[in-house]
Amino acid sequence: MGLLAAVGVALAACSPAEEPGETGGDAEADFVSTDHFGYQVNKPLLTTNAGSAIGASVNAHLIAGRLYPAVYVPGPSGQMIPNTDLLSAQSLPGPQRQVVYTLNEDATFSDGTPVTCVDFLLAQTAGQMDALFDSHMPLMNQIDRMDCDLGDRQFTTVYDQGDGGRWRQVFGPGTVLPAHAIAREAGVSMEDLVPALHRQDADALAEVARVWREGFSLENFNPDLQVSFGPFTVGDVGPDGEVVLERNEHYMGDDAELETLVVWPADADSAALADAGALKIADAPTADVGWVDRDDPTNPYAMETVVGTLTESLTMSETGVLGQQWARQAFAACVDQGAVAAASSRVSGVEVPPVTVHVVEHQEPVADHLSDVAGQYAGVDVATASGLWGTTIRIGYRGPDERKAAMVEAIAESCAPAGITVVDASEEGSTIEQLGSATVGQWGETIAQEGAIDAYLGAVDPMSEYGAVSVSMSDVERLRESEEALWEELPVLPLSAQPRIFVIHESVGNVVVHTGLAGIGWNMDRWQVSSEDTSNDDDVAATETEQVQ
Repeated sequence: MGLLAAVGVALAACSPAEEPGETGGDAEADFVSTDHFGYQVNKPLLTTNAGSAIGASVNAHLIAGRLYPAVYVPGPSGQMIPNTDLLSAQSLPGPQRQVVYTLNEDATFSDGTPVTCVDFLLAQTAGQMDALFDSHMPLMNQIDRMDCDLGDRQFTTVYDQGDGGRWRQVFGPGTVLPAHAIAREAGVSMEDLVPALHRQDADALAEVARVWREGFSLENFNPDLQVSFGPFTVGDVGPDGEVVLERNEHYMGDDAELETLVVWPADADSAALADAGALKIADAPTADVGWVDRDDPTNPYAMETVVGTLTESLTMSETGVLGQQWARQAFAACVDQGAVAAASSRVSGVEVPPVTVHVVEHQEPVADHLSDVAGQYAGVDVATASGLWGTTIRIGYRGPDERKAAMVEAIAESCAPAGITVVDASEEGSTIEQLGSATVGQWGETIAQEGAIDAYLGAVDPMSEYGAVSVSMSDVERLRESEEALWEELPVLPLSAQPRIFVIHESVGNVVVHTGLAGIGWNMDRWQVSSEDTSNDDDVAATETEQVQ
């Protein structure tokens, strides 16, 4: 992890005006981020909108998961835990699956505004109008309609016939945002917003879509817009990109244990944060964590290295050299998943397996029943790949990232014998937004938009990534059919499991390792700091006072 953007965090080296983490302003002049519990993620902190294309690209779920919690919260063992603090849900079987949601009567945003069905209707519409909103929520396309009127706290989603098998993954972490705040910022009344959402009126929703797309940026933090219904709310964004989370006093569930929690981006100086006593939990890029001396008997940190549940994959462009099905299949025929996994393992220090299944998490037992389907397509076939002889494939990813660079190099080496040149295009394309797209115009015509990259390398959740997959884990035959269809069409090429490395301070309790989209912070509101740790006295004192009361 790199240096802090502006200055180091060694407080002794800074004058009060220069201390990193000071938010400025008379009322906040004494606030220093390094005085509080710190959690460092292995991603940039760009947005709290995990449903946007950029949010999906940078795994914004890591911070958004406890700001805008999912309807079903993914637990540490892969189970889906109903979020009864927010609502209850009942699935009604039939030709068109219906799911009836009843919101908790106390569910409110941090500004005191009630959570209503309109917040969910906006999420559905944004997901379905992906070109306008620049969104990435594939499962939303399975919803036929939502029965929702202004102010309703009970509503029903009706799925297309045969769809909705993964309804628990719909309305995932960081995807349901405050419709009232977005409408206010866009200058649209709620009375006008609801019918426009139902009609999916692009003209009427243009400014709403812009605010939804851009307004949750952390580089241009707008506190009036970024109100939340989870246990935390964003209090401020510091000068080094750190995001200050504060306990949401309007949260309908149990109060967060910590009054303040500071989330640091990947490029913050981990060693300096640790020296300042601020870094309690870190999601590290490799197992070679230079600021942790495991041979030192006084070392307060423990490390956990695990094979993650997400699948690192190549998302293909819909236009350009990979715009046709045969071209995607030819490219896939030169990709050696084993070599890619080996490259990832070598750099990360965590041994991860190659992955060839799309529709389930690779470690699920049912994946064994799909391996023969994937086996028909996976593996290197130079003859098939030679159909793309003389072409260049540009692979983007969020960089700089030594591990992903090594993965791209492994792909380049295995594709070279087929006459395919694979180049690292991480500087040209660092999000899925920069892939080419093909959309249908109002007259049914195809509108092609060329991209800066041909494929994007990133980790995906198999349970929510594929809008065409609507089957439960128990229906093996339909899973096999879905797997076959995805290998035929190849919108995404699975590569390998994601390596995860967590560093945890010994003073922190209630930490449960989780490698899904929300990461180890899936239950950050339950984290506690023991009273023996004095590096965050303000937060410890606040917690102890509450426990006495």
